[in-house]
Amino acid sequence: MKLARFKQELATWRLALMDPETPRAAKWLLGLAIAYAVSPIDLIPDFIPVLGHLDDAILIPLLIWLACRLIPKHVIQRCRRNAAGKAQP
Repeated sequence: MKLARFKQELATWRLALMDPETPRAAKWLLGLAIAYAVSPIDLIPDFIPVLGHLDDAILIPLLIWLACRLIPKHVIQRCRRNAAGKAQP
């Protein structure tokens, strides 16, 4: 159930990135969050116990939260509806 919700949220953010009403700053923040998540380079290397993963656990959600605050609510709602519609068979 949680995996399905996660996939739906990813689809929502992908749609928000492509939406012309999404502010450019929000697109940059979402892109930065995605790039940081998949990048092998971290601020604190992952081999350092606890701190290595803690920066990922704090920085990525923070970037997504900031981007979400910049995107108009009606855009997010429309993207969530579209993502939910595509997920259902």
